[in-house]
Amino acid sequence: MLKKAAAVFLICASTALCVGCLINNSSSVLYASLPASAQILAYREDPNSGILTQLSISPITAGTGVQSLVVHPSGKYLYAANAGENDVSLFTIEPGGPLVEVPPRAVTGTSPTLLVMDTAGQLLYVANSGSQNISVFSIGSTGVLTAVGSPFQVGIAPLNMQIAPSGNFLYVTGASSQAGTPGYIEVLGINSAAVAPAPVLSLIAITRPGTSPYGLAISPNGSYLYTANFGDNTISEFTIDPTAGTLTPIPGSPIGESYTGPVSLMVHPSGKYLYVANQQTSGNVAGYNIGSDGSLTLLTSSPYPTSAQPSFIASDVVGNFLFVGNLSSPAIESFCLASSSQNCNASPGPGSLTEVAKYKLLGAPTSIVVSK
Repeated sequence: MLKKAAAVFLICASTALCVGCLINNSSSVLYASLPASAQILAYREDPNSGILTQLSISPITAGTGVQSLVVHPSGKYLYAANAGENDVSLFTIEPGGPLVEVPPRAVTGTSPTLLVMDTAGQLLYVANSGSQNISVFSIGSTGVLTAVGSPFQVGIAPLNMQIAPSGNFLYVTGASSQAGTPGYIEVLGINSAAVAPAPVLSLIAITRPGTSPYGLAISPNGSYLYTANFGDNTISEFTIDPTAGTLTPIPGSPIGESYTGPVSLMVHPSGKYLYVANQQTSGNVAGYNIGSDGSLTLLTSSPYPTSAQPSFIASDVVGNFLFVGNLSSPAIESFCLASSSQNCNASPGPGSLTEVAKYKLLGAPTSIVVSK
């Protein structure tokens, strides 16, 4: 997830009307955070149409300034970072999707805005933009969080954070203190076996992408990393060393965008496509094919128009549907992906997007996750 000035650029969630869709046990549940009202929204996603239907228990009371959400791989727990009170909430996910909070809330650094979890569901990482550090928690068998050592200082206000699929490296982006100059990607090594006072995290390397790297995405195979550079309208492309975790620019990187304000990235679960939310005058999502060497090629059907200021892209569990959140006139738009969904047969080619529906919002959400 990305962060700027108390989530100016973080937008994604949904409100939905029931349109007669069939709700069945294979449906997914979508959760979205509303920091202004300290609530979490919950919606059923129809797996065949991408239509969202609000659950009767939604909205759910959350912590002050709730910013970021993450679901445990087991599907049993949801965690929420509360930037307004410097802690993380644990919720159990009940059958059908309702959330029940389990107190007490785990204390973090100042203004926690980003959450990521390893694929095994053993460690939770919390980026604290106010104190410029990362809190690490171990996750118990009942989902309870236990702090592991002291927060690790990174020296930058995190804009985004992603963990490598291997679980061995954590990547954190930040802006430069000098306007118009390249930002930072910090490569942090993870020692999950470390025992306090030894830290779990260690700084391995620092790489300079484009200016203001708000978007950050890693391919499912862990081979490639991309940043969306809001300040200079480019996308940086890197290969990841599987042993050291260090980054090497792909020849031709960064690539210039024809659109303005790239702010969020999402690599499709198949690893074939990368999607970019262009927040400024463009008002669209651009789609790219990912080559065998990690390089990007703009899809011929791209871009795909959205409402004003698209700021966030998320996918359902299998990647049949994408969700785009918009900052101006807050809304979420559901798109189906060609070659992934039977409802997109008329789309103009593999990887292209076709809008399913748009749902207006009463406020600006900052995070979205989808769970079975």
